[in-house]
Amino acid sequence: MRRFALALAAAVALAAVVSPGCSSLNFIKRRIPPPTQTAEGVTFRFFAPSARVVQLAGNWPENNWLAGQAQTGGFLVGEMKDEDGDGVWTRTEKIAPARIEYKFVIDRVTWKEDPNNPDRTSDGCCGGYNSVLDVR
Repeated sequence: MRRFALALAAAVALAAVVSPGCSSLNFIKRRIPPPTQTAEGVTFRFFAPSARVVQLAGNWPENNWLAGQAQTGGFLVGEMKDEDGDGVWTRTEKIAPARIEYKFVIDRVTWKEDPNNPDRTSDGCCGGYNSVLDVR
C-alpha cells in the first residue's frame, strides 16, 4: 500500500509539472540578466508575467523613489514595458555615475528587490533590502 501511495504522489507531482497552463508552474523563475550598462543608459529587467504595471523606483534624483509622481501629476514614473508579452519588463534609464539603490514596484503596491542582482543593502525602514548598482 505504501508503494502505491508513493507512486500515486509521484504521478500527481509529475502531471502538475508537465501540464500546459498549470498554475503550479509559478514556482519556476525565469533567469534574466542583472542590470546592463550601455551607451544609452542602464537597462533594468524584471520578470513578472502576471503584473499589469511594473515600475522602477530608485534613489537617483530623476526618480527619487517615484516621488516624481507628485511633480509630474502622473503615477507612472519609472514605468517599465513588456513589449512582447513574455513577462520580462524592461526600462533603460540615463543615470549619472553613482552608487544607486533601487527596487521594482509591481501593480503600484508590491516593492521587490532585484532577484537577478545579488548586491543589496538594508532598506533602512521596512526590514527588507534595496538592490545596489554602481553606475559607471
